[in-house]
Amino acid sequence: MTAPVWSQLVGQEPAIEVLSAAAESAASLVAGESVAAGGMTHAWLFTGPPGSGRSVAARTFAAALQCMIGTGCGQCPGCRTALAGTHADVRLVVPEGLSISVAEMRSLVQSAARRPSTGRWQVVIIEDADRLTEGASNALLKAVEEPPERTVFLLCAPSDHPEDVSVTIRSRCRLVTLRTPPPEAIARVLTERDGVPADRAEWAASVCGGHVGRARRLATDDNARQRRAAVLRIPLGLRRPSDVFACADELIKTAEVDASEESKARDETEQDAVRTAMGSGGTGKGVASAKRAADAAVRQLEKKQKSRATRTQRDTLDLALVDLAGFYRDVLVTSSRSAARLIHPDHAEQSAKAAAEWSAESTLRRLEAVLACRDAIGWNVKPRIAVEAMVTTLRQG
Repeated sequence: MTAPVWSQLVGQEPAIEVLSAAAESAASLVAGESVAAGGMTHAWLFTGPPGSGRSVAARTFAAALQCMIGTGCGQCPGCRTALAGTHADVRLVVPEGLSISVAEMRSLVQSAARRPSTGRWQVVIIEDADRLTEGASNALLKAVEEPPERTVFLLCAPSDHPEDVSVTIRSRCRLVTLRTPPPEAIARVLTERDGVPADRAEWAASVCGGHVGRARRLATDDNARQRRAAVLRIPLGLRRPSDVFACADELIKTAEVDASEESKARDETEQDAVRTAMGSGGTGKGVASAKRAADAAVRQLEKKQKSRATRTQRDTLDLALVDLAGFYRDVLVTSSRSAARLIHPDHAEQSAKAAAEWSAESTLRRLEAVLACRDAIGWNVKPRIAVEAMVTTLRQG
């Protein structure tokens, strides 16, 4: 029977088998028992397409490693605190800007060298390891080459390609490749775990492209559904030259609004917490200096929040571009009369109409324009410039 912590992973049975065996091996090592070689290692690399659950797999594995029973029971304090992100010996690195700096990584490596304080292992989870700068990668490499005895590094990246993770780090990690979860598994989780009505869960699972988090958002957020619908109106809505700028503007504004909604409440909470910690709002001697210190700390925090907002906006825009790319892919599937599953089955009529109007060559040029836009934004081209160039090609074909 699958242990409760592994239920967090959707449609990843092969990975669960590998990780659960490693967790049991790790528990035996902690107990001083002899174990077969190859079960547990000090560095892991989780790869897979967006939404496959790379960070979820890392957190789940961390919980299993800290499990007091050793199986990932999901009930003991080790499992619960690791999953909740409050375990003292599980450190999570989530880049809030566009990259992970060398200073941040050096500090992390130093803290990871300590022995576990309350848990069985010192676990370091690095989400988006592909955002490591060259200096940060070198700092991490030293730790991975000579790991402390009870420290485990869990890296998450889209792939093990050298553009995502350096070859030297990759060679020292055990690879766990996650697959795109099937729609049936996603729908089941939305229904059983999130209480989503069955019909909406099935719809969200069928249009999310295998992205579990996206499916949950589409199933529960009306604004997300409206934004997706607006994006998918673009391909057949480019009739006049002025539509190019209107559609580009809508794409950019949608990303900005989405990022603003996601960041606003979190930013205010963080700023209030900093002011409180620095003594702002107090009375008596030293109030003026406390206020100045709090204001300075808030200004520093605002810089980080601005960087995080930029990343959130680009990530949101990238999701819209993925939806667009999926539409043009569906047009190619339709025109070729392939039996492949459509990414946007609820827009099958629109993709069939486009397939009748466009040649396969012009559809492919449009798809390539969307992919080129994603690459350009990844290289820090201003989103508006990249999007306007893309939409121009989408209209011309």
